[in-house]
Amino acid sequence: MNEKMTVQWFPGHMAKTRRLIKESLSMVDAVCELVDARIPESSRNPELDEIVGSKPRIVLLNKCDLADPNATARKIKELAEKGVTALPVDCRSGKGLEKFQPAVREVLKEKIRANTEKGMAGKSLRVMVVGIPNTGKSSFINRMAGKNRAKVADKPGVTRSNQWFAIGSGIELLDTPGVLWPKFEDPEVGFKLAFIGSVKDEILDSQEIAVRLLLVLQKNYPDRLRERYKITDFEDLEPYELLELIGAKRGMLIKGGETDTERAAVMLLDEYRSGKLGKLTLD
Repeated sequence: MNEKMTVQWFPGHMAKTRRLIKESLSMVDAVCELVDARIPESSRNPELDEIVGSKPRIVLLNKCDLADPNATARKIKELAEKGVTALPVDCRSGKGLEKFQPAVREVLKEKIRANTEKGMAGKSLRVMVVGIPNTGKSSFINRMAGKNRAKVADKPGVTRSNQWFAIGSGIELLDTPGVLWPKFEDPEVGFKLAFIGSVKDEILDSQEIAVRLLLVLQKNYPDRLRERYKITDFEDLEPYELLELIGAKRGMLIKGGETDTERAAVMLLDEYRSGKLGKLTLD
């Protein structure tokens, strides 16, 4: 799903997705959850822990090349303490994905042992792939399934709406039925999704998004602003004043010598999303 997030979630839609996932859980051995490493909490579905229950889980922190490596390492440690395996990856380039299949075998070693004891040593391991829109689910499946994107043949009890992909080494991936939703009732989550470009910029005011982003960067990454925009003594400025200062530094002036803050906002968001401000984590 590379489209920007425009899905409208409503109670009936959410209930249907919840039901479809719960029904499909009985067909899989483990769950692979994709999150965006830049906002690992805000890019999660708030009910997933409850929906998945005790199924073994692997979390892929996607787009790790754009995230703060120290924050990513802390997140991996935090998840490990909860018994969840997490891997830093980049699904577009394939970085880190060579560790996925060994991780599946590790989290399912008891299942593999049980299968072997029952004389089913070669039985496929099935993993459901979940994630809210724009976390890289399609990129992950495409990368793992390769050019073939070979759909696994129809099996008894498997509805046609369920898409299975064989990725080799006896592992099959199930693309999640339905569309998961973010924790949209929290406005901060909405802004963080907007920072990384998951929400269409036309829906939200780019100046407001840029000002909100500057508020976070002023607090957590002031050095990056200093280095990138060659500015000093901005700690006491309001975020909008900071946006004006950055725009002026870049020569984005309009008649009367005022800063073109709309242009400055678009530039700031583009530079953040492309990694020009460095590797940043905002959760």
